[in-house]
Amino acid sequence: MRKGPGTNGQGVAGSSRPRPTLRDVALRAGVSAKTVSNVINRTAPVSEETRLRVDRALVELDYVPNLSARGLRNGRSDLIAVALPDLASAYSAEIAHHFITLAGEDGLGVQLEETYGKADREIQLLSRAKAHLVDGLILNPVRLETSAVQRGIVLPPVVLIGEVHQPIADHVWIDNVGASRDIVALLINEGHRRIAAVGATKAESARQRLQGFREAHAAAGLSVRPELEIPCVNWDGGGGYRAVAGFLAEHEPPDAIFCMTDAMAIGAISALAAAGLRVPDDVSIAGYDNVWEARFAHPPLTTVDFDKRRLARLALELLSARIDDTARPIQSVTVPYSIVRRDSIRSRRS
Repeated sequence: MRKGPGTNGQGVAGSSRPRPTLRDVALRAGVSAKTVSNVINRTAPVSEETRLRVDRALVELDYVPNLSARGLRNGRSDLIAVALPDLASAYSAEIAHHFITLAGEDGLGVQLEETYGKADREIQLLSRAKAHLVDGLILNPVRLETSAVQRGIVLPPVVLIGEVHQPIADHVWIDNVGASRDIVALLINEGHRRIAAVGATKAESARQRLQGFREAHAAAGLSVRPELEIPCVNWDGGGGYRAVAGFLAEHEPPDAIFCMTDAMAIGAISALAAAGLRVPDDVSIAGYDNVWEARFAHPPLTTVDFDKRRLARLALELLSARIDDTARPIQSVTVPYSIVRRDSIRSRRS
C-alpha cells in the first residue's frame, strides 16, 4: 500500500527515495528519454516491443507522468467525454466499448457520462468542455426540442451521434427512417398485413422509426390502424414486455411486430410466449440495433444492423478535427445500415 504524505512512501512528501525521472525510466528500459516521452505522450510511433519495455519500466519504477504540466504545454487534457442517454442499455454498452477502445488507441482517455435525456445534464457537460476539463464531447441527445445544443449558443468541440441533428454541430448518424421503412417492407413482402410498431414516444429516434413504419405501409398501399402504434416509454426488455402484454390483453395478436430496439423485441417475444403465442409461427418479430443478444434470442432476431465501431471511429475523427480547428466547416456523416434476417420472421405468402 502506498503511504500517505509525510511518510517514507515512494514519490511523496518526506520520502527518503527520490521521485523517479524520465531518465530513470529510459535507463531501466534501455531506450532514450525521448523514446519514453514518445510512448507516454504518443507523439511519435514506436515498435510494440519498445512500447512494452517502456510500459514495464514505468510500472516497475512507479513513474507517474505529470499530465497537468503536459496539458499546460499543449493545451490538451487528452481526455474526452462520451455522454449517452442510458448506460444500462445493451446498445450503450456496445457503443461505449468501441469509443473507449478506439480512443485508447489514439492515446485518449474517455469519461463516460449518462444524460438521462435531460437538457440540464447536457448543459453541465458542455460547460465542462468549455472550461477545458475535457478536450471535447460526444453527445447523444434524445429530442431536438430539449437538447442543450441549440442555435445561437457558443459550443466547445462537440460531435452529436444519433437521430438529433443540429446544423451547428458535427453529426454522425444512421438513416432511421430508411432503415425502419426497409425492415417493415420486409415484413410486408413476406405477406404480413396487420403489423404493430412498439416504441412510440416523443424521442426523435421513435419519431423517425415510426415515420419509416408508416412510409413502408403507404408504399404498399396499406393503412395503419392507430392501436397498432403501441407506446413504450422504457426502451428495454421490461418495457417491450409490458407494452405487448398490455396490447394483447385488449386486442387480437398482430401478424408481426416491429420493435424500435432489440431489447424491446426480446421483451416482446417473452410477452407473446406468456400469452401462448409462438414466434415466428404465430407472430413474426423484428428489432433494431443488432446488439449481441439479438443473435442469441429465442428465436434469433431479425434486425437492423450497422457498424457501431465505424460510427465511433467517425465520431472520434470528427471530434479530433474539431478540437484542432474549431472554425472548420460542419460535417454530417451517415453510417450505412443493412437488414439481418434471422429466424424470428416467417413468410405468410400463399
